[in-house]
Amino acid sequence: MTAKFSLTTTWSPATDSEPLGYGLNLTNIGDEPVSNFQLGFSGPARIDPHATLENGKLLKRLSNHTLIAPPDGFVLRPGETWTATARGLSYGLRHWSDGANAAYVVLEDGQVIAIPTTPTQGKGHNAPLLKGAARFLVPAKAPVAHSIIPWPRHVATAGNRIAPLGLDLQPQGEAANRAAAAFAGLVDDLFPVEAIVRPAAEAGMAVHITEKMGLGVEAYELSFADNAVTVAAATRQGMLYGLITLAQMLRGARQYPQTFSWPTGGTISDEPGFGFRGSHLDVARQFYTGAEVSRLLKIMAWNKMNRFHWHLTEDEAWRIEIDAYPALTEIAAWRGHGKALPPLLGSGPQPTGGYYTKDVIRQVVALADSLGIAVIPEVDMPGHFYAALQALPELRDPNEKGEYQSVQGFPNNSLNPAHEPVYKFVETVIDEVLEMFPAGIFHIGADEVPLAAWSGSPLALDMLEKLAGPEMRKKHEAQFNQLGNHHGADEIEGSPTAILQAEFIKRVHAYITSKGALTGGWEEAAHGDAVAKDKAYVIGWRNVEINAALAERGFDIVVSPGQRYYLDMANGVSWAEPGAGWAGWSGPQETYEFEAREGFSEQGLKHLLGIQSCIWSESMTDRAIFDRLVFPRLSAIAEAGWTTPERKSWERFRALVGLMPIMYGHFEQSV
Repeated sequence: MTAKFSLTTTWSPATDSEPLGYGLNLTNIGDEPVSNFQLGFSGPARIDPHATLENGKLLKRLSNHTLIAPPDGFVLRPGETWTATARGLSYGLRHWSDGANAAYVVLEDGQVIAIPTTPTQGKGHNAPLLKGAARFLVPAKAPVAHSIIPWPRHVATAGNRIAPLGLDLQPQGEAANRAAAAFAGLVDDLFPVEAIVRPAAEAGMAVHITEKMGLGVEAYELSFADNAVTVAAATRQGMLYGLITLAQMLRGARQYPQTFSWPTGGTISDEPGFGFRGSHLDVARQFYTGAEVSRLLKIMAWNKMNRFHWHLTEDEAWRIEIDAYPALTEIAAWRGHGKALPPLLGSGPQPTGGYYTKDVIRQVVALADSLGIAVIPEVDMPGHFYAALQALPELRDPNEKGEYQSVQGFPNNSLNPAHEPVYKFVETVIDEVLEMFPAGIFHIGADEVPLAAWSGSPLALDMLEKLAGPEMRKKHEAQFNQLGNHHGADEIEGSPTAILQAEFIKRVHAYITSKGALTGGWEEAAHGDAVAKDKAYVIGWRNVEINAALAERGFDIVVSPGQRYYLDMANGVSWAEPGAGWAGWSGPQETYEFEAREGFSEQGLKHLLGIQSCIWSESMTDRAIFDRLVFPRLSAIAEAGWTTPERKSWERFRALVGLMPIMYGHFEQSV
């Protein structure tokens, strides 16, 4: 018997006469009839656990993984199609990438067969589906004479000559030598055949790299002459940024000599508007190899970004090697049919996943340091912990009853603040993680704990009563078996859950502080002032008003509103665009023109550390989708972090950004 299938999916929004419909059409393209089979599928969209399934049975549902079966006695003959329609989703599909992007059939004898999928067909949507980065063509006439992103603070160049073919680096001193070595490696990796760094024997122009005290930590100065350039800075980071600016100018003038020029005199002096210019990468929803992470770091450096927030754990996976708990990577780093974690977010039935060994982490951290980037590890807690709890069930209160669910559809996914073994585990993880990350920052997450978390745990209820009294305990007991708000993350501030989470965060934060490290957290870490304001920072993500309010309260804040800086959000409202849509959409121009400083008082601005893009990976099952969502918006955020508001210009940016590298090389195409 040769069993073979294909799957198509359809989406019909609700109308006045009919509820929404998510259709699953399984066709038998083999040569034998099949019966008593099951269909498993996953994608960003989630079937509601209470959904009506027409012409089928809902067997299992964990977040975005669903297992269904046809009606009893159904036989799917060769050439025939079984159609089942789900009449309930956790959220309606907004974009073609929301639908199922991996599927498989489990036959009666247990055989598992992977099935190819096609993009979900949206009713009434006929435009070509898109992926790959949008192309921004370099115009014949640009608003400026040089191709530089982010745009510098002060440009006063003069003269014009044919651009040199490359740069002959002549560093002076240890810092200059280290900057030159990092730069040479960077351009060789990003542009391997362009020979940007070359000796004088191969027509390289002399570039003197010198130390100049008195400049800011990341500041630099470029001084041009007929046949030489001087890069001056107080630090190797400043020297590296000066060299990157020089190389960007060189690439523009070499490739587009009618548009950009190479100066024979004058200066460029530059320094960033914000000290914190970061990007986050979620490696739990989708796994990225050490090589991929390294390439992202190089692209960040080319954009003069200096903080890499490595989101290493989630409900869907655990990605970091911890010697004391090998089960974390043996169990929680892998997904597949029959495993502790089922296929999720496009991972197929065969074991899929991976994790970073300590050796790989140290290599990545060393590369980042050479490029002036501090790496911030995140182990998200107490929520978003489903994968680790599957590997280490002893971390649960053994007497906990009932079920609560996260907004993403994971049951009982939060570390229990009242269960003492949790703290031994957390402290051990912190010790091992901090040993690998010399930046001295540990990001604890602290986001999206469900409102009903721990409402069935006797330990947690006893703790709550001691902290806040019997009435608060009764209030929390009333949340028992409440599944929460699945149209958005639960707001917990002022709730019994927030009291318990704050107690957990205070204790974990105190331990991080005792190790001489800074605590990072999402904005929820500020609930109940759980982190000390002088030993922590928080990232505001829900909306711009929260950012300013937290700063007014004295919290150091990094701005990353989902509406503008979450790079999983689609570029536009069209069904043809891939990506998420819960926070809206933000095209490159909207992302570029967002100004993080707006709404802040003079006092609040003292606590505004900077900005960060967030690359959440639920939608990025295809690397061409990654390129479309991340570029050129990453460069837009980088410029907003470096270039002061009065010097920003969308017209200039869009004329230059076509020269910036992207991750995988996928440019716009129809699916």
